[in-house]
Amino acid sequence: MIAKKLVRLCYYLDDSLRYRQTKAFFRDLLFDPQCRLRGYFDLGMTAVVISSVSLLIYEVDHDLGTFGDLFEAFVVTLFVTEYLLRLWVYSDTCRIIIEHYERAEFLNTRFRLGPAVREALKKKWDYVTTPLAIIDLLAILPSFRGVRLLRVFLLFRLFKLFRYANSVNEFAKVLSEKRFELATLSIVAGFVVVASSTAIYVFESDSPDTEIHNIVDALYWSIVTVSTVGYGDIVPHTPEGRFIAIVLIVSGLGVISFFTSIVVSAFAVKLRTLREDRVLAEMRRISNLTVICGYGRVGEVVVEKLAADKERLLIIDKDPDKVDQARAAGHLVLEGDASSNDLLERLRIQDHVKTIVCTTGDDVVNVFITLTARYLSKGLPIVARANKRETVRKLELAGANRIVTPFDVVGRVVTAYVNQPVAFDALYGILSGNQDVGIEAVVVSESSLADGKTIEEINFPHYRLVLFGIVTPHEHEEAPRSSTFDMGRRTFYFHPPGDFLVQRNDILIVFGDAYSLNHFKDKLGKSAL
Repeated sequence: MIAKKLVRLCYYLDDSLRYRQTKAFFRDLLFDPQCRLRGYFDLGMTAVVISSVSLLIYEVDHDLGTFGDLFEAFVVTLFVTEYLLRLWVYSDTCRIIIEHYERAEFLNTRFRLGPAVREALKKKWDYVTTPLAIIDLLAILPSFRGVRLLRVFLLFRLFKLFRYANSVNEFAKVLSEKRFELATLSIVAGFVVVASSTAIYVFESDSPDTEIHNIVDALYWSIVTVSTVGYGDIVPHTPEGRFIAIVLIVSGLGVISFFTSIVVSAFAVKLRTLREDRVLAEMRRISNLTVICGYGRVGEVVVEKLAADKERLLIIDKDPDKVDQARAAGHLVLEGDASSNDLLERLRIQDHVKTIVCTTGDDVVNVFITLTARYLSKGLPIVARANKRETVRKLELAGANRIVTPFDVVGRVVTAYVNQPVAFDALYGILSGNQDVGIEAVVVSESSLADGKTIEEINFPHYRLVLFGIVTPHEHEEAPRSSTFDMGRRTFYFHPPGDFLVQRNDILIVFGDAYSLNHFKDKLGKSAL
């Protein structure tokens, strides 16, 4: 009867949306370092721990009265609540019982509550025996004021700060990952200390001026010497003892050097992860990010222009030199392979990113980035760079919304304006950020003087303007197909010939100085921007 009621309760909780959302909220808050509220929670708990320790120390010589009792009760209640919440979300007891019950139903055997409860309790015990959980429990003990001996556990409230300090946690993880090397070093150091302690005791104990009277003194001297501290309160007097001291000092330098190299090498590997976590945490607080994949020649220009427009940017590049260069420029940078499915998943591009721009110099990488991004987000705008013409079709199939072929575009511009230095200078002025030169999209209205005229008849040089291209819904046989770009319902004609017929609703892309542009719009059309 009890087993059936418990199983029914587990099914009820497992089906309850509010229960699952509440548990997920506390699990993220207490264990997920990427949770938005985690930073505020850690800061608040750190303040509580420091305040409680300070008041308990102050209370040794001062009476805080009712305030001290109330504050201690609040702190203990908070610590107990946190401990129970961590114990609750560490494992899913309901799911364990349900799995045992469904397994018994599938095998057509009698459901036994005992094994399910034992497995659930074992999961909880696994958490209770973790070092941080033990510290959490011992941090509560100083509240028992009747047992003054328990005040020694006040120290564990300070240890509790380790849970809320990410840097300390990462340091502990680094040491844990190098436990084999540290264990080997400990064995070597232990052997050196024991051997030197024994030797110095044998040679120095009979000396009339010796400070080493027993093996404990010898052990103390060996530890102080091998650590290169050397207090000088115990010194060897015999030649043999001094020789042992020399050997021990050299051995101590080797031990310390070995330990330093272990820690430094471990942190060198961990540093990338720490920076990545910091960038991810910062990115989670920002919305509408533009992700630039590749900080090469093209990517650097794209970032410069977008940063000037106050766009929120995240740069991804796997080249450490490029990453350092972007970071020095003050941008949010992540070192890694943007084509990695795992990296883009961790970025949660479907939630925080508004556009992805693939600007790497490798077409294969750009295709993989586009494929991965499109798989993770169906509606995310993707702009990709293609260095070869045959890559354009691949990027289209991969899901790119816009494809840019920089070398092809540059070649077309140079070819079109090679004999027109003024036009070339104007275009270069726009691309290089010259404030005196602008670009405008002008719509040809029905009553415009440009409607029904050819480009030669409009005479753009008369207006001190250069025609870059025309966007039109009409078909034109005059323009070469190599200069035609499909835009869906419209077509863009780059640098069309002089006999190109301009019609109403065409959009003229022209550039020149601001006065010329305004004069042209007033006379022949209206701005489309």
